[in-house]
Amino acid sequence: MVADLSAARAFVSVATAGGFREAAKATGISASSLSGAVRRLEDRLGIRLLNRTTRTVTTTEAGSHVLERLQVAMADVEAALDRANDFRGMPRGTLRLNVPVNAARLVLPRILPGFTRAFPDILVEIVVEHGFVDILAAGCDAGIRYDERLTKNMVALPIGPAKQRFATAASPAYLERHGRPQHPHDLFDHACLPARYGSGAVAPWTFERDNRIVEIEPAGPLAIDVNAMDLAVLAAIDECGIVHLFEDWLRPAFENGTLEAVLEPWWQSFSGPRLYYHGRDHVPGPLRAFINYVQQNQW
Repeated sequence: MVADLSAARAFVSVATAGGFREAAKATGISASSLSGAVRRLEDRLGIRLLNRTTRTVTTTEAGSHVLERLQVAMADVEAALDRANDFRGMPRGTLRLNVPVNAARLVLPRILPGFTRAFPDILVEIVVEHGFVDILAAGCDAGIRYDERLTKNMVALPIGPAKQRFATAASPAYLERHGRPQHPHDLFDHACLPARYGSGAVAPWTFERDNRIVEIEPAGPLAIDVNAMDLAVLAAIDECGIVHLFEDWLRPAFENGTLEAVLEPWWQSFSGPRLYYHGRDHVPGPLRAFINYVQQNQW
């Protein structure tokens, strides 16, 4: 195919210039190379495209028809390449990100408004999924996950806060009725509001203090899908039980007094999320623009 395209370009150059010497001057390719390329194309097609004499080179009837079609096709190729240059210059197109709900709620709101203002020709599509996915198979350009969810063949860079914590909380009224837990094991005597994965498994709650790690399997009146944890927060505010979630997610409720922090000395901290994508070479323009923007606008 590449050889055919090269030969086709040679034929168009010769037919347009009206001779091999003239085409050689215009293209910088030797007349003998152009002649050989045209001859290979004629052999490939099984027809003669050019009438050659010692003085002139003209297209045959078939050659004129092929030349007309090739000129249109070559113009389309040039237009496509020019369009690619547009993408390389001012990025435009679609950027599709695969993110967990906590990143959609806590990380992207601090990044996307400024990014979309800086790059108005880029359409950003957000796909919310909790589990780790093959971003290429999912039709996405990049994803956001935590270190333990990344595979080694990914390029990853920090996005969002460098450190985060899980916080535990309940409404003041609930705690007045049921008491305030002092140790994670006290939660076995409380109504908990755990997150449930799509597989049906309940997400454990992990606590850490003085290098001691305590993990419990929470149980209570509600088990809520990981992508709908706003419902768990509302349930906790409505005195249904204790919620365990990202501290930043619960902070508005702490500030307005609808939730009260419990077990704070046991809150576990961990490294913040990372933006991951395949490979470093020929990164699409919209993704490259997003990567640069994230690197320049870290927390």
